[in-house]
Amino acid sequence: MTTRAEPGDDQSDPGLSTMMSERRQLLSLAYRLLGSLADAEDAVQETYTRWYAMSRAQQEAVESPGAWMTKVSSRICLNLLGSARTRRETYVGEWIPEPLPDSAEWMAGAAGGAGVDPADRITLDESVTMAFLVVFESMTPAERVAFVLHDVFRYPFAEVAEIVGRSPAACRQLASSARRRIAAARVEASPNAARQASVVRRFKAAWEAQDIETLLSLLDPDATAISDGGGRAIAHLLPTEGAEQIVHLYLKIARFAPPRTILERTVNGLLGLVVESEGRIETVFAFEVADDDRITHIWAVRNPDKLRPWQLS
Repeated sequence: MTTRAEPGDDQSDPGLSTMMSERRQLLSLAYRLLGSLADAEDAVQETYTRWYAMSRAQQEAVESPGAWMTKVSSRICLNLLGSARTRRETYVGEWIPEPLPDSAEWMAGAAGGAGVDPADRITLDESVTMAFLVVFESMTPAERVAFVLHDVFRYPFAEVAEIVGRSPAACRQLASSARRRIAAARVEASPNAARQASVVRRFKAAWEAQDIETLLSLLDPDATAISDGGGRAIAHLLPTEGAEQIVHLYLKIARFAPPRTILERTVNGLLGLVVESEGRIETVFAFEVADDDRITHIWAVRNPDKLRPWQLS
């Protein structure tokens, strides 16, 4: 691997200097690979545990501690992805990646401890939008690791091969297959944040006003709405397909749900919505908006385990 500790770091303790300079990249990588902030934190923590389990002499023999940690962290994530597929086969309802709040909107309760800001540790770009993370879920673990390492973090295939345990040529094919999945899902490489914000704000206003015609005009006729309760919150077990069905569902929620407040919040780098009831965030909505300014996907995360970073202090 080519990543090295930052110049000027305290070289008397390579483990400490690596922790300071590499943690952000490791967490950014692990979150993209696992789709869960909590799991990403665990993977990075396991990486540091393995580093400190080595003797001082073994640490000093490592030419690039950052590169070593990237390799180890990626392998941990690769193993976790395999076991995650098995766990999700028994998951109640649809599984949606864990939504990530914006730094300015961060609230106490993150996996790393109260007051810790994940956006200060996770680099936000188009590869961390909900649309991208959902497509990542359709990839095999090897495809996901090869694509994220090479296309997002720009590691050469020779180094990716060391992690995945395949040849550079095979890793090139894995990344190519991942790109085809992204193209087939029509996920935008660089989503227009301003356009997304405008459409989401109009959707919020129409939803609160129970304006059927406006809601229908904002949704693609073939739009899909997916909710994730994980068996811990009320949620539809299957996706809701079609604009009319989605409008019917959301108007029913507006009419019969307990009193709540809908707030605009940044979700994985793009404007989304959160529903607050009695001082707690109960739902986080992420959206995908097409070029024609219509919503094609709505993801509603209701599983409280995935909303811990969003809760008010």
